Amino acid sequence: MPDDAEDEGEDEGPAVELGTGAAVEGAPLARVASRLTWPIERAAVVRKEGETVIRTTDGPRTLAEVLESVEPGYFATRQEFVTAVRAVVGVGPVPTE
Repeated sequence: MPDDAEDEGEDEGPAVELGTGAAVEGAPLARVASRLTWPIERAAVVRKEGETVIRTTDGPRTLAEVLESVEPGYFATRQEFVTAVRAVVGVGPVPTE
């Protein structure tokens, strides 16, 4: 017997309306971190994703540029990597223009 609850949600629109404003340049840090495997050395991150532009509170920056200011040369976990990068780029609204 089919589940009627699944059929009801198919006709609804998106849960969140997307704006028509300017696009935000760069990839979210979480997306970049999800493409890597842990543990990993900073040099390997630069080699694999260094040219990737990430979103920061100061505007888009390459990951290699950000990692120049990161102290640890080795990240045991994804959380260590994210925490280290956020310590450099900050956490907050990302400019759209």
